[in-house]
Amino acid sequence: MLEINEEIIRLVDQAIEEDLDGGTDVTSVATIPNLLESEAKFIAKADGVIAGVRVAELVMKRCGVGEFQFHRNDGDIVRHGDLIATASGDTRSILLAERTALNFLCHLSGISTLTARWVNAVAGTKAKIRDTRKTTPGLRTLEKYAVLVGGGVSHRFSLSDQALIKDNHIAASGSLTGAFLALRKEFPDIEVEVEVDNLEQLREALGCGVATIMLDNMDIEMTKQAVEITAGRARLESSGGLSLESALAYAKTGVDFLAVGALTHSAPALDISLDISNHKSSLKGSK
Repeated sequence: MLEINEEIIRLVDQAIEEDLDGGTDVTSVATIPNLLESEAKFIAKADGVIAGVRVAELVMKRCGVGEFQFHRNDGDIVRHGDLIATASGDTRSILLAERTALNFLCHLSGISTLTARWVNAVAGTKAKIRDTRKTTPGLRTLEKYAVLVGGGVSHRFSLSDQALIKDNHIAASGSLTGAFLALRKEFPDIEVEVEVDNLEQLREALGCGVATIMLDNMDIEMTKQAVEITAGRARLESSGGLSLESALAYAKTGVDFLAVGALTHSAPALDISLDISNHKSSLKGSK
């Protein structure tokens, strides 16, 4: 279950303020009687894997909705029509929170659902589905969390927690070996991955003792050769040009990871609705 920290609270508050823009919910204030209370149901409108229920709860609470009940937890598979959660309280507050809560819940559930499809596509192999830094600015923590919920694994979170020597680093430093040695000298304890786009570079990386090697845009046949050449001396990650249709073929070559940027940058939102009912006047403040 997601741990709600100060970062996520700030993100939720910013999203709520984005909706209010310094004002108020003019539609609800004008049309919803003061002190009216309702029950709101989050309903799945498509099959998928849920992620972000606690974020939806946080949105509701930050908007003043008193009660929130989980009927599904992150990682649960839902079908069309399933009840995910219920919120009860002030109707105006529920409607204020509605869109922001759904934005988070639908987006994160879309990521976990797509990740699960990739994970299922390579079932029976050792390959893990790994995310990338191709995340929505400001949402990396939540989006990478949703990948984990869907059964994927995380790559580096930032530029500082792991080194990844890519083609532009190699070009700027003069050689793959030069870039690797320079990195090892400056940061001797950091985990290093090197991107290669041909078998000659692969052999060079292996000669340097690189522990993880990214095979960039290699086709199936070249990937098979790369696995044979490596012979277990390094972990291999296929990246670029992958699809759900080709995922199993790449996984069967024996690579350790499939890096899929689409998990976070192209996942369609899972369709979830919020419906309110059971309206009643609150006795709060009444004479």
